[in-house]
Amino acid sequence: MSRDQELKERWDLVVEKLSNQFADGDTLDLDAIIYLIGFQELGQLDKKFKKDHKLDLMHIAICKLLTPYGYYEFDFVDEDGWPHYKTKAKLPHLKAGEQSILMKEAIVNYFVETEFID
Repeated sequence: MSRDQELKERWDLVVEKLSNQFADGDTLDLDAIIYLIGFQELGQLDKKFKKDHKLDLMHIAICKLLTPYGYYEFDFVDEDGWPHYKTKAKLPHLKAGEQSILMKEAIVNYFVETEFID
């Protein structure tokens, strides 16, 4: 099986499982999945967040997802429990489709590591 086909199958599995668990089967998009990862990484599952905090949650997720690629490094957790990351390398200029593939690959790897999927 080609690498692209394997990524597509694993991505579809992630979307299906998360959509069933969090959206009553409605299909979650990439941004929604990034938000869920940020929410998971923050670990404050009983809080409600305002719009600006939702963007912060997505930022946490992106930093976490791109850490294995060498773009970010975990730095510390502040007194409110929010993780902070340092930039290690500038992200390359990617076309929209390339960005999407990178994020999907990072998300699939995240869920493999957390044993949400095989």
